Amino acid sequence: MKAIEVTDQAAGTAGMKLVERPEPHPSINDVIVQVHASGFVNTELDWPSTWTDRLDRDRTPSIPGHELAGLVTALGYGTTGLSVGQRVFGLTDWYRDGGLAEYAAVEARNLAPLPGDVDFAVGASLPISGLTVWQGLFQHGRLKAGQRILALGAAGAVGSMMTQLAREFGAYVIGAGHAAHRQTVLDFGANEFVDLDNGVLEDVGEVDLVLDAIGGEIGKRSARLVRAGGTLVSIVGPSEARPADGLAVDFVVESDLAQLGEIVQRVRGGRLRTNIGAVSSLDDAVAALNPTERRLGKTIIRVRP
Repeated sequence: MKAIEVTDQAAGTAGMKLVERPEPHPSINDVIVQVHASGFVNTELDWPSTWTDRLDRDRTPSIPGHELAGLVTALGYGTTGLSVGQRVFGLTDWYRDGGLAEYAAVEARNLAPLPGDVDFAVGASLPISGLTVWQGLFQHGRLKAGQRILALGAAGAVGSMMTQLAREFGAYVIGAGHAAHRQTVLDFGANEFVDLDNGVLEDVGEVDLVLDAIGGEIGKRSARLVRAGGTLVSIVGPSEARPADGLAVDFVVESDLAQLGEIVQRVRGGRLRTNIGAVSSLDDAVAALNPTERRLGKTIIRVRP
């Protein structure tokens, strides 16, 4: 099968190669997915799990791309809950090969049914962004209606979902990003926009919740805006600063089939739009994942037409 392979951490995405690999075989409780579309997160090649297994042993060459959508083609021993021919989407395990390939072996518990009226490319764009936002808002951020939320990086794949879900649940959303992204942020439903190039972040005043998809100095400054009892949730690693009288939380997103179901039903109902920046074929994936200019939204690799 065709697959995108990485072997050299120092080379980053420039070290990706399109290669031929043997098709995977399902282990106990696995399914084999014929991948139709896969998503890729820019930070994947910085994750230790891309390069080593759980015992810290080298596992390269590895296949990245931990979001996928496709068809079940085979079941491993003991697998229940899914059937051959079923449309599915979800996450592959961080320590196993991902979905930038024609086939992937995935634990059945990490896959949810993909309704027939949701395109595979859309399905592949949902798992990491959608679950990150759902868990950041509701599990870690304890969102309540009427709260003021600051969404850092609101024009991106994660940030745009933050805005939409927070608005649906009754929050007042202040979206922060680069000046050129103002209209994108507002189009995804933010009540206000903060220009991080020319504006003053502190002018937004106190907020109940910060969801930080940027980190660095902007993330540190945002901690000072969290009112007493509020929360700073970082999705880019531990925050460099903590609110004076609140919580600072960082987390690793986890697969959750109920949450995936909630997310995809909102897409079907028109309440949630995914933010896809570019779609490319597997043959052109190396170039697509090494863009010459910055793109908004997620790059999706459509493995099959």
